[in-house]
Amino acid sequence: MTLNQDPWEPLRTSALLGTDRRPLPPTALPLADAVDPSDPATALLELAALATVRRRAGALPVPATEPPGPPAPEDPRPELPEAAARRLAVLLGGRTGGTGGGTGGGTLANLAELLPQWLATARAEGLRPPAALIPGLLDAARARSELRSDAVALAGPLGRWLAAQNPDWRFVLRTTAGPTRGPNDPAEPDNPAGPDDHRLWHEGLFAERVTHLTMLRRRDPAAGLELLRSTWPTERAEDRLLFLDALQDGLSPADEPFLEAALGDRSKNVRATAAELLSTLPDSALARRMAERARAAVRLADSGTHLLVTPPAECDERMQRDGIAPKSPTGRGERAWWFGEVVAAAPLSVWSADTGLTPEQLLALRVGDSVDETSSSWADDLREAWARAAVRQHDADWARALLGPAPAPPTRGAGRARGARVTGAPAKLLAVLPPEERAAWTAAFIEVHGLAEAFQLLGACATPWTPPLSTAVVTALARAAASGAYPWSHSGVLGMTERALAPGTAAAVEELAAGASPDSAWSETFARLAGTLRFRAAMLDELTVHAG
Repeated sequence: MTLNQDPWEPLRTSALLGTDRRPLPPTALPLADAVDPSDPATALLELAALATVRRRAGALPVPATEPPGPPAPEDPRPELPEAAARRLAVLLGGRTGGTGGGTGGGTLANLAELLPQWLATARAEGLRPPAALIPGLLDAARARSELRSDAVALAGPLGRWLAAQNPDWRFVLRTTAGPTRGPNDPAEPDNPAGPDDHRLWHEGLFAERVTHLTMLRRRDPAAGLELLRSTWPTERAEDRLLFLDALQDGLSPADEPFLEAALGDRSKNVRATAAELLSTLPDSALARRMAERARAAVRLADSGTHLLVTPPAECDERMQRDGIAPKSPTGRGERAWWFGEVVAAAPLSVWSADTGLTPEQLLALRVGDSVDETSSSWADDLREAWARAAVRQHDADWARALLGPAPAPPTRGAGRARGARVTGAPAKLLAVLPPEERAAWTAAFIEVHGLAEAFQLLGACATPWTPPLSTAVVTALARAAASGAYPWSHSGVLGMTERALAPGTAAAVEELAAGASPDSAWSETFARLAGTLRFRAAMLDELTVHAG
């Protein structure tokens, strides 16, 4: 066999067909003296190994290419401490098992679940990863879209430079880094309006256009609106819907004429989105129209002791133009549907201005029908609509009133806890409150009602959880274990605890693990959680202690 004769393809054919049907190829015979031909199958594998070494040894270097333009801009941020860089390499590897960084026993949770917290903390500290880890960071962000905002910010100018060289990382050029989180957080690249700006808008992929519009709205809302207006008539309905969502950034009365015109769009989803955006502008014409309809639907009785409800009798064309569907998509009665849509879209300030009552006082009033004042059939509809309005308008006073006071344990002899159990959409209302108040309300709820109904409430709380909320969760887990419940009955909450519990609760969790029956499900669960908390504590210490 000459040097130009490569036995690889004939060997592969023999492997596919079998050596009983296709003997060893003649082109491999020059290598045959190195193997035992008595067992053709084994000989085939040995010949393939020899051929592989031969091919690699004979590979010629490809011609050198020109460097890809100017180097990446300098990144002024301090580099990660060495220990934090090692930790990032472990997290990017996504390995599980082991111990809590040498500081405690127990197996670990899936480390991939801790990566978002590491990225957010490193970004807040204004640190940059070593250059060697940025490719792995970009690969992780490519696979997990929820990581992209923080990953792109951390990768900084080098990440954007690398993305221009590798098509697999082009998502970096389409990703907004979001609000600045740290003193050294690199700013998003400045893209002033110009030929490139308009070329991307007219020629870019849809995801690139949405990202570009979002970035432009954050920087210059008026320019973003003008850009969207320039192509609006030619956009597809599904694209118009997502472009409207981008207007939430920097939404102001200046957007009202465009949104008012969008109420006449041929797509009902676009009309509904435009109406919802307009309803968050309390001085918009739509908000005033909805306020008038709401006043006609709900009024304070002359006695001042209760509210009277007169739901809309029809959904006329003007109501439909303002985003109210004539048919309920939820199966509710039509008049109840129209009533809820009107009240949810009306400015909440209307009610106190018209009655002189606070949200708490209004919610305490009995609700009756204008025909039958003794009926209370509209009370739930009114409360639910007010709740939707509070969430939509981010009104903390109304959200606080609708949630009510935090639940409190029963007084001695009272028999039942004070404070209503969860009804409606409390998690959405809770999200309107400041983070500390959110955590305190949820901790009080868990102390009284346990974890069975707390999953969505905990999801609305900022992470990591405050120490009081973390203590309440650990105490509730201890009660659940003592009651004979199985860990998997609280699997959702346990999944959150691994990434949200304050690391300072690790010692308490270790005590629970030591007190549980050996080899029991709770013993394993608590040991795993304690190990994860120790790992997180070490992880955060490495990032926050980097002076000098």
